[in-house]
Amino acid sequence: MTSAPGGRNRPRRSDLSARLPLRLRRHAPAWAAQRPTWREARPALISGLSKRALARPAGNWFVVGASRDVPADRPLARTVAGQEVVLWRDAEGTLVGGPGICPHLGAPLREGPVRCGTLMCRWHGLALDGTARAGWQPYPVHDDGILVWVRLDEAGGEDPLPAPLVPPRPGTGGALDAVHVAFGTCEPEDVVANRLDPWHGAWFHPYSFVDLTVVSVPDPGREDGEDALVVDVAFKVTGRLVVPVRAEFTAPGPRTVVMRITEGEGRGSVVETHATPLGTDGRGRPRTAVVEAVVAVSERRGFALARGAAPVVRHLMRAASGRLWRDDLAYAERRWELRSTGRFPG
Repeated sequence: MTSAPGGRNRPRRSDLSARLPLRLRRHAPAWAAQRPTWREARPALISGLSKRALARPAGNWFVVGASRDVPADRPLARTVAGQEVVLWRDAEGTLVGGPGICPHLGAPLREGPVRCGTLMCRWHGLALDGTARAGWQPYPVHDDGILVWVRLDEAGGEDPLPAPLVPPRPGTGGALDAVHVAFGTCEPEDVVANRLDPWHGAWFHPYSFVDLTVVSVPDPGREDGEDALVVDVAFKVTGRLVVPVRAEFTAPGPRTVVMRITEGEGRGSVVETHATPLGTDGRGRPRTAVVEAVVAVSERRGFALARGAAPVVRHLMRAASGRLWRDDLAYAERRWELRSTGRFPG
């Protein structure tokens, strides 16, 4: 401590920095005056990183949605890779699931209620408890505590794995998580390519990111080399107040990109972005769901208060993800549009 005028003690700047994650940007360039990043964001590099991710196995597992979206009284339904899928919880609360088409006369099982762990078809009352019955066969499903997954071997076409390759996460006991789901007209590879292009952050999302620098880039031609894109970036709070961090982007699977904060406020927090193919729309265009899970941790005492107000904080976290993905889906959709018509310059 140093002595302030009047004999009072004043904290050292290093002490304040340790307690406060905020920084004041004293020389903040205007959006148009910031350093261009287009030369660094080489199309061949982004394409190479994306192709390496797409070549990795997933064991035929697809993310369907959030664990919280599967309550006890109704199913979660989604079309995944062109197949109608329905998930619900049995009498013990265990996740079960299978085809979303009733084997009797084709009723949509997504409309049926769940009673004591049994999904009831609304057309004729066929009762499904998650085991095989009347021609209905269950799918392998998995609940990792934040997201729910389904294994579709025919759609995936890979050697099946007994469980999905869930990326490492901070312990859920001291973490706060939120899941945002968005839908776009593109393919999963367009979502993956968007996430493996961190260079667009401060230009395309100036309301959230400033002072972005890509510190290191992996060699997409080396499978045994360093895999992470390392980025220094500041999250914008308000005005000139920011929170600087270092983050790593990795792609552990063909439809997943993970951002992990390695230094700075929230160290250990992760953002998992999963791209799930849905099928095609009425015009034959591909549709993709983006399921993004944010798992936040902090050693600061105030974070306990945030966990205490979890419903409100989750709403704010989902809103922040939603704003980013309104832009990023426009990026992914534009990329698919140009690819599908042979006009994509990358």
